[in-house]
Amino acid sequence: MANRGGMNQGELMKQIQAMQAKLAQAQQKLEETVIEASAGGGAVAVTMNARPELKSITVQAEVVDPDDVEMLQDLIMAAMNEALEKVRAGQMQQLAGLAGGLNIPGLTG
Repeated sequence: MANRGGMNQGELMKQIQAMQAKLAQAQQKLEETVIEASAGGGAVAVTMNARPELKSITVQAEVVDPDDVEMLQDLIMAAMNEALEKVRAGQMQQLAGLAGGLNIPGLTG
């Protein structure tokens, strides 16, 4: 018996299982993807995976000024936000690829 999308239940289950496998692969890729970003001309640099999970923060000694802690905080925040934006962009690209793999009306294009 076909559903309104013209696909029978067996075909739908196969597509769902294939998508689950692709999702597992995408999650593994997120763990392995390394994102780097910096601020202040490299004065502060961060490294994270695309999960996102922070892996390291590097701060150059010359930007550590006890009289201007706000500048250091701003640099850290700028580097983190840049890295997170890169993560979001990569995640959206992967999700778009996954959704395109299903031929279900309403989920694609």
